Amino acid sequence: MVEERVERRLAAILCADVVEYSRLMGADEEGTLAVLKSDRRELIDPLIDQHRGRIFKTTGDGILIEFASVVDAVRCAVVVQQGMEDRNASRPETERIRFRIGINLGDVIHDEGDIFGDGVNVAARLQTLAEPGEICVSASVREQVGEKLPIGFADMGQHGVKNIARPVRVYRVENRGEPRTALGDDETTAPLALPDRPSIAVLPFANMSGDPDQDYFVDGMVEDIITGLSRIKWLFVIARNSSFAYKGKSSDIRQVGRELGVRYVLEGSVRRGAARVRITGQLVEAETGRHIWAERYDRAIDDVFALQDEITLSVVGAIEPSLRRAEIERVRRMRPEHLDAYDLVLRATPFVETAMADGASQALPLLERALALEPDYALAHSHAAVCHEILFMRGRKEGSREENRQGAIRHARAALLRGRDDAPALAEAGFVIGMVEHDRAAAREAFEAAIALSPSSAFTYIMGSVVLGWAGEGDRAIEWAEQGLRLSPFDPWNFNAWFGVWAGNFQQARYEDAVHAARKSVQSNPGFSIPHLCLAAALAKLVRIDEAKAAAARVLALQPGFSIGEWCAALDPAPAIEVPLTEALRAAGLPE
Repeated sequence: MVEERVERRLAAILCADVVEYSRLMGADEEGTLAVLKSDRRELIDPLIDQHRGRIFKTTGDGILIEFASVVDAVRCAVVVQQGMEDRNASRPETERIRFRIGINLGDVIHDEGDIFGDGVNVAARLQTLAEPGEICVSASVREQVGEKLPIGFADMGQHGVKNIARPVRVYRVENRGEPRTALGDDETTAPLALPDRPSIAVLPFANMSGDPDQDYFVDGMVEDIITGLSRIKWLFVIARNSSFAYKGKSSDIRQVGRELGVRYVLEGSVRRGAARVRITGQLVEAETGRHIWAERYDRAIDDVFALQDEITLSVVGAIEPSLRRAEIERVRRMRPEHLDAYDLVLRATPFVETAMADGASQALPLLERALALEPDYALAHSHAAVCHEILFMRGRKEGSREENRQGAIRHARAALLRGRDDAPALAEAGFVIGMVEHDRAAAREAFEAAIALSPSSAFTYIMGSVVLGWAGEGDRAIEWAEQGLRLSPFDPWNFNAWFGVWAGNFQQARYEDAVHAARKSVQSNPGFSIPHLCLAAALAKLVRIDEAKAAAARVLALQPGFSIGEWCAALDPAPAIEVPLTEALRAAGLPE
């Protein structure tokens, strides 16, 4: 009788488990699943790929992951916990997702893709000893990691664990910074001074394909990302020759930040198979090690160069709003008396993004201070133009409407004149010129100029979709809106992209699709009155009058004094949208 050979190997096993999973599911089953899927897709899975891990088992509330390197396993665990801490900061305490993580290094058995043995069992028991948000490791892990990572270990002593004959010595990981192997040992090198605007270095992505001949594909994509980021005027981007000096080296992100004088670092990996390619990327704040953004892209390889272009547009489009959010948070921590023109514009931005009069009123004084410091600041002018547009369209002081209309046009024209190389300024100016001055030919020129400057500018496509929608160009409004959503799925301006989708469907009497788009717009910015108005109109067309009236009531709560006639006169929409829209709004009960 021939004995079947069992495949064994040494592996690092990471076991992660969601804390209080049953309570979270009991409170909100669908919401908890949606949040977990989002965390997996946007943070955890890309980091596992980045650190060369392989998920071999999942349960509703847990993951088991195999790593060939124990250093990679611990590094991955630390950045996952850091990333979850960042994501939880914006969630209510009762809805936060926290993980306990245990890591063990041991001999395991492989069988048909699954893994068994004490190596796995010990990792699972270590996980139960960790507190929420913590990582516990075995003595074998502690020994192998040594001083390779900038973390500490607290000795928790010997523990008897279920179904394991011998006691296990347990250590708790104490994070002291971003855990990456240092590029060099000289921590005393004086860091380069940071530029006067946000700065980023794109490191060479790791070729995980096992084929050195694929380096051309990986390097070409990174070079395209550097070129794409270089088109963003407000961003300082390190040149390829400097960032590629790190190719083939294990880089400490903090050290890279000091050596290149940048605030942010983008790194990633590429794994290419016969017919598909998987690309992961993560954006890290160099000084703190905080993860700003992480994503994974899985694509079929039909045309290598078309694929490079697609991934480049997606990465650059997603990074720009993520960097803006990070910069806004940084400025919020600064003392107001120390703000320069750039910082004042950043501080004003969240108020502009509300798209409502109260926010615009808070943003304008900050923008006026910025323009007093730098009268030619194109983005300050374009932000001010949008604020005046908001007050003209949705402000409550009747006597100031004409003043705000003129202010919107004046600042938009100034932004067009001064922002010829600034895509966001051109996009905002084009939006205001199209919506307030109704010069849609000039608006189109501004949008096309912005796209020529920055093809990955999701913001341009989003704002352009609104103007196209009101102009009656429904198909193009949907096309532009979908391009904006694809480039930047979590953009704070996506309520306008969903308006573009709504406008195209509403014009073509696809009212169920229009309802869906309006609800998406409401979810993106529930405090903005127009998505509720769009929802009321689409529901009225479906003769769901009670629901339409509820949405209309929300419009009036957010925008007291709204009238259909005054609003349409200010917008001057094309007949293709104005006629069915006014009929629907009357049916929903909004005042004439």
